[in-house]
Amino acid sequence: MKKTILIIANLDTRGAEFKFVKELIESRGHDACLLDFSMEQEPFFEGDITCEEVAKAGGITDINKVRQLYKSERQKATNNQITGATKIVKKLLQDGKVHGVLGVGGGTSSLVSTTIMKSLPFGMPKLMASSMAGHPKYVGKYVGTKDITMLNTVVDVVELNPILKTQLINAVGAICGMVELSPGWEVEFDQPVIAITSFGFAERAVEPSIHYLREKGYIPVPCHAQGRGDRAMDELIREGWFQGVIDFVTRGIGEQLLGGNCAAGDDRVLAASESGIPQVVAPSGLDMLSVGGNQELLQRYSDRPQAVIDNLRIEVRTAVEELEEMAAIMADRLNASQAPCAVLNPLKGWSSLDEKGRDLYDPVADSAFMEKLKSLLKPEIPVKDVDIHLNSPKFGEEAVTLFHQLYAEWLTAKKSGP
Repeated sequence: MKKTILIIANLDTRGAEFKFVKELIESRGHDACLLDFSMEQEPFFEGDITCEEVAKAGGITDINKVRQLYKSERQKATNNQITGATKIVKKLLQDGKVHGVLGVGGGTSSLVSTTIMKSLPFGMPKLMASSMAGHPKYVGKYVGTKDITMLNTVVDVVELNPILKTQLINAVGAICGMVELSPGWEVEFDQPVIAITSFGFAERAVEPSIHYLREKGYIPVPCHAQGRGDRAMDELIREGWFQGVIDFVTRGIGEQLLGGNCAAGDDRVLAASESGIPQVVAPSGLDMLSVGGNQELLQRYSDRPQAVIDNLRIEVRTAVEELEEMAAIMADRLNASQAPCAVLNPLKGWSSLDEKGRDLYDPVADSAFMEKLKSLLKPEIPVKDVDIHLNSPKFGEEAVTLFHQLYAEWLTAKKSGP
């Protein structure tokens, strides 16, 4: 089946590169639509969607005004073209006229293209071929929490040469393969989809829980709680992808509070609460702060017990006062829940680093967190104490059993209506 691939381009600084890409896509049997967001000068040739159309959709009716802004207030010009292009692409999507998006270029093109891509549905093929894809300080900003694929062209996208040509062929092959095999992004599930937060220090609980959830008729989806994966989970919750959460690893709350490497924003736990889906919450990861590779944090917490996993993963123990602040944040967010929720409290430790004999074991600090949390939670939100370690198959089973009860309660309430 013939698909349409949108190419996002700035044709005022590049021409032959995009002509080559467009013709190569068409040689594969697909349609290629070239959207030109140029804002510096006249393009070498017109796109299928012109820079004038993009400027007008962004709110500036005269492209010459955009070009003037580009010289004096470049960010305003860029934002106008991003706004206009996003509106146009969303209309194409609504009309079923686009099935994948390819961006090609350097810094400006990467910013514009990936910002547009971020507005598109999860699951829709999105590929950015850029010489910026190897720059660690930029890639995270371009991709964020979205399913955008970055291809490192290594050389700059300026004029065709044998090295660049090879990379552009690879990029076209990748996006064509994506659209040809993509099942679409309006996915329907015949069973409830349940998100599970995970990381290596809790895997003995997470892995069995996946099996237990399947046994009970759910579709489990693990989300890696390293700051990006849990952010993405919260976004997908708000988009309606999940019908429940087993939140083993709530570390993002502490990382955000203390500025750690795995900060996960201000939506942890809150997304599920405000979206009205049932959740079971556990404290794994709140016992540690990720400071590896961050000299400021390493120095600040040099007097703390620490666990060195490798050069990048160094975890320091969180203190009582910090944990009490985390408890207040968690209580506030759980108290906002529009669906049944509960806390599962493992009395023998929260992670593989927080058990007797390990570097971050501190039952006094763990108890202080839980006491504070219990004092702040609404009476109707239960905290179930279990005399086991979190990083164990038994805890995974307990979490699924508790979640299954909450989910049944939630379904009953939904069926009975307001």
